[in-house]
Amino acid sequence: MRHDPPGKPPRGPRQPPTGQPWGRPPRERSQTPSDRPPRAPRAPYGSHAPRPAEAAHEADHDLGPSARERRSAELRLYGLNAVRAVFARRPQAIRKVYLAEARIPALQPMLKWCVANRVGYRVVDEEDLHKLAASAHHEGVVADVLREEPMALSNWLRELPAGPQCAIWLDGVGNPHNFGAILRSAAHFGVSAILLPKHSTLTLSGAAARVAEGGAEIVPMVRLGRTDNAIAQLRSVGFTLAATVVHGGSDLFTAPLPQRVIYVLGAEGEGMDRELAAACDLRLSIPGTGAVESLNVASAAAVLLASWRARR
Repeated sequence: MRHDPPGKPPRGPRQPPTGQPWGRPPRERSQTPSDRPPRAPRAPYGSHAPRPAEAAHEADHDLGPSARERRSAELRLYGLNAVRAVFARRPQAIRKVYLAEARIPALQPMLKWCVANRVGYRVVDEEDLHKLAASAHHEGVVADVLREEPMALSNWLRELPAGPQCAIWLDGVGNPHNFGAILRSAAHFGVSAILLPKHSTLTLSGAAARVAEGGAEIVPMVRLGRTDNAIAQLRSVGFTLAATVVHGGSDLFTAPLPQRVIYVLGAEGEGMDRELAAACDLRLSIPGTGAVESLNVASAAAVLLASWRARR
């Protein structure tokens, strides 16, 4: 019990600080994942404390324009070879790394680079990796990296070495697993580029990069302009365009192949645009038993590239 000294009026209740309503506790900042984007560690070392995967990405509608632009400029990769390939070719593109504890020995060089360059990495559990990758095929590592934009056709042609060259023109291919498999075959057989039509929405995804097993970092992607202009530019440096068709084309295994060839591959279901097919110089088909109608686009690409490589 408190006693006031004699002759002094009793004290009333203590008033709250100016600006704070009486009886209302100070407002606390929201701690929900959507309000607090994750931060990479500020100190020059990684963290081994688990982090909820839900905090790794905010919903786009919660982000300001600049944050959305940064997000669209980044690509979430997963898979050991896909992440290693980025580190080998353009480590400066790495923004964040999440990994399972069991992957620390295999990724030690990359983690040391992260420490030296103040790039955050975090050891998380298997469930969080599933959520971060939106896939069970993450192979123990997920990384946020800067996207590499496709080259302009004129720039690619300017840098192209002399001699035999092979490239692939993808007309409407959209399945990320097929795209990844094509990139893997392209890297294996030494393809010079993947050519994307002007209005193609095909972009590299995490799923495609994982299937490509590092091929996405080896084979450049080139953005074409108007179709007629692109064809004229390609022909001007000696390329022959070969439309790949299921029926009615020359036998791939017996037809002469030029030293510089562009294989034009159509969409998985709809096939190639008719006008584009008509504009090509050759029509090639892959002969088979007829037991099935055709190969899928990724398998067909591998056969086409192997045939070209065998004659070089």
